[in-house]
Amino acid sequence: MKTRRKPDWLKMQLPKNDDYVYMNNLVSKHGLHTICSSGKCPNIGECWGNKTATFMILGNICTRACKFCNVATGKPLPVDKNEPIKLARSIKIMGLKHAVITSVDRDDLEDKGASFWAEAINTVKKENPNTSLEVLIPDFDAKAELIQKVIDAKPEVISHNMETSRRLTPDVRSRAKYDLSLKVLKQIADAGIVAKSGIMLGLGETREEILEVMDDLLAVGVKVMTIGQYLQPTTKHLPVLEYVTPEQFKEYEKIGLEKGFSFVESTPLVRSSYHAEKHINALKIKKDA
Repeated sequence: MKTRRKPDWLKMQLPKNDDYVYMNNLVSKHGLHTICSSGKCPNIGECWGNKTATFMILGNICTRACKFCNVATGKPLPVDKNEPIKLARSIKIMGLKHAVITSVDRDDLEDKGASFWAEAINTVKKENPNTSLEVLIPDFDAKAELIQKVIDAKPEVISHNMETSRRLTPDVRSRAKYDLSLKVLKQIADAGIVAKSGIMLGLGETREEILEVMDDLLAVGVKVMTIGQYLQPTTKHLPVLEYVTPEQFKEYEKIGLEKGFSFVESTPLVRSSYHAEKHINALKIKKDA
């Protein structure tokens, strides 16, 4: 299939402002790892300027092979038991007000990595009592006792991405199932924690399917939704079928807010952790409205 040319609104330039330069130097000096820099996120300057950064735990090899994701797939290395304290100290060195933690899927581990997740959150909180946390978690096969381990660690926001519509899920995600992801999000929301999810556009979904995802998320208690453009990482991944215009993204933001979300971040360059520092107030804003 012929590769579609990226429109002008998707052209990215890494920022060169003072905040970016400071944080970039800090990351290099201390050998810190953030998704922001390694993934060349287009929003890195804005997020780092707001003292927000995203980290990945449990290694960089995933046990799943989703057709949209460029993370390496295979047999993961043994878990680094020192990773929680290294993560906590990295956040402290960077002086972050808000941190986002994500991970690869670890289906090779008996508890899918849930206990390690809880340890990482607790360690970060102990070392950084004034830093708020968002965690972007795998589905843990929707096992309630594993999800509860993360909930009990009490991060301010727990996010789990739907990624795409119900119809496209089997073609886009290698193991995750649409209804199981909704089950994960419902357990989070029922526990009183801000529940967040996101989808990508441009994979062949219809307008009706996007609205269906919104309705399904709201039905399980999700308060925050992100919507961004899918970009094909390599020729081995799913092709982009459509570049959705900024105007269409803005319309979906308007619709989402009208439907009842507390926050909808919807632009072509939005990624899961974009404006993450704002989302900790989602429940409060909703209650005060």
